[in-house]
Amino acid sequence: MKEFQPFRVVIPASSANLGPGFDSIGLALNRYLQLTFLPHEQLKIQVKGFGETLPIDENNLIIRVMKKAFDEHGQSLPTFHLSIENEIPLARGLGSSAAAIVGGLVAANHLLGNPWNQEQILHQATKWEDHPDNVGASLYGGVMIGSWDGHHVKFVQIEPPELDVVVAIPDATLFTKQARQVLPEFYRRNDAVLVSSRANLLTAALLTKRWELLSVAMEDYFHQPYRESLVPGLSEALMTASQEGALGVALSGAGPTILAFTQEKERLIAYFESLFSRLEVSAVVESLQTVAEGVKLQLTEVEECSTFGGKVLGV
Repeated sequence: MKEFQPFRVVIPASSANLGPGFDSIGLALNRYLQLTFLPHEQLKIQVKGFGETLPIDENNLIIRVMKKAFDEHGQSLPTFHLSIENEIPLARGLGSSAAAIVGGLVAANHLLGNPWNQEQILHQATKWEDHPDNVGASLYGGVMIGSWDGHHVKFVQIEPPELDVVVAIPDATLFTKQARQVLPEFYRRNDAVLVSSRANLLTAALLTKRWELLSVAMEDYFHQPYRESLVPGLSEALMTASQEGALGVALSGAGPTILAFTQEKERLIAYFESLFSRLEVSAVVESLQTVAEGVKLQLTEVEECSTFGGKVLGV
């Protein structure tokens, strides 16, 4: 077994498909996936938080990502004891798989001696996820505006909006594959032109802090109308949340989480709680914060790593 100093990787959650920014605009949020690595004579995985039913062997997504990275460099993945502490709910549109991919790549890169720079890690992560918005936000932090043509990623990372983010997270899961199946194969030209203009306006509003534009700039015709039947409360929230303090509303990722920017978070929280109560749908409604920093890697002591309880450290 190749020895290494224990280390920890901390990755923020993300919200992608931000309004009309389908597969192209993502935002880092303050829920975290924490991975702690200790040298060990065999692979051992321990999970706390969301994901306790996930594989704890080589089928785990983090391990698959790391193994592929080592394979590409002609090396064998060393064995280790991996502690996973996860605050990001699975299959809810908050970037749980993207965080796992970024965490696996950053950990593998560290163990390999840092052969990849940050942009190369983004390229590798985008190949796994097939779009740069979630992985880019978790890797870089802030707002990720990116374009992927299947070969190259071009992107701009900007500071996150200084706004509160209210999320309504239904208990029910919605996997991306299922959410993509309802999307049309072709779009009408008028719809494509309109939603493209909305995405342009959203980018400009985020850059210039013109928050009054968000209600229009976050309107979407690429994916949200087709996913309304899969997401309880989405149709009504898109129509009425702006009357209750929302500056802009969007389906977070593929859903079912609904996200809204606001400067009146208590009022908006009460609105979402009332909405889901009336729909008789169990959901957690809470305020999150945007984060400017992406993934962090920290060298640490064995004594610190060997305790698997506690909160996310160093963020």
